[in-house]
Amino acid sequence: MLKRLLEGFVVVVLLVGGTSACTIINGPRQSPAPKTQLEVREFQTREFDTNDTKLVLKAVLNVLQDDGFVVKNAVIDLGLLTATKELQLSGGTRASNTANNNTGDAWEEIFNQIFRTKGRAQSQRSTTTTDSRYNKFKVIEVSINVSEIGKRSRVRANFLAKILDNNGVQAEVYTIDDMKFYQDFFAKVDKGIFLQRQGL
Repeated sequence: MLKRLLEGFVVVVLLVGGTSACTIINGPRQSPAPKTQLEVREFQTREFDTNDTKLVLKAVLNVLQDDGFVVKNAVIDLGLLTATKELQLSGGTRASNTANNNTGDAWEEIFNQIFRTKGRAQSQRSTTTTDSRYNKFKVIEVSINVSEIGKRSRVRANFLAKILDNNGVQAEVYTIDDMKFYQDFFAKVDKGIFLQRQGL
């Protein structure tokens, strides 16, 4: 009798344990934890095999200009560079339609990703207003810092995505914190440094 009770107990434990494991494995997926500032800084930063910061700054400037950015400020002594890229939305677009508006620019995917994942609640709130404001511009802003570290140069880039309304007021602002985005950008900078060294 005791043996039968123990066997029954083992069966119940296995069933309950198996059900719990299935629940844990098949349960709802949690969104990834927000990145820490240290994690973001790590993929916003890249070192290059030259201590010629002017050459690196010039290469970064060329990469940004090739992508359609307008340089707003450059301080060579500090290794600082700021630039913006503006995309005009078709006239009268309300905030809720922003993600669906296609300007035909390669940066559109970045905007769609940022504002689809982060800006949905704010976009829905802004459609309830009855004033004549509407989203007019998508803006990418970047600040670059180039530092000499021994025989190498360290570049840190910080990109922001913004939406401005027809009055020039910021409707939404987010830091671009996608690792692949920064990897692609620094790959272009690496190529730009090579071209700069070759005098091309």
